[in-house]
Amino acid sequence: MKGSEQLEDNRNVRLFLDDAPTPFGEFKPPVKFTLDTTKIPDGKHQLKIVAKSSSGVEGIRVIPFEVRNGPEIAVVGLSDNEVIDTQVPITINAYGSETSDQFIIKGSETPKAIPAWVWALVISFVAFAIFYLTTYLTPDLYNSFF
Repeated sequence: MKGSEQLEDNRNVRLFLDDAPTPFGEFKPPVKFTLDTTKIPDGKHQLKIVAKSSSGVEGIRVIPFEVRNGPEIAVVGLSDNEVIDTQVPITINAYGSETSDQFIIKGSETPKAIPAWVWALVISFVAFAIFYLTTYLTPDLYNSFF
């Protein structure tokens, strides 16, 4: 900078939501803001950030994100892209994070089946117990007190 000449600060940051043609915010960097997701519908969205340097060069960054303000939906009995036939029992539960003074026990948890690894552990334990009993407990080991 020579003398009283100063570079003009033309930097700015514009924020777009999804494919909106107009920004929902325009700021001078550095930017600190709170994104209120209660005004955005649930689903997949993207935040597009367009920043302009003081020399006029633009940079773009797109950040995909998902909003889920509604209740959590849990489904037991059907997975994504699963091939099914005949009749399939399905359990659906929906619960949110609303704060209230009452706690409803019924329906607050989603029932799930016992995992396969637990069944394998139980079967292994029972099989080892049977093996041990048949191998080491023979009539020769019994001593009579009479």
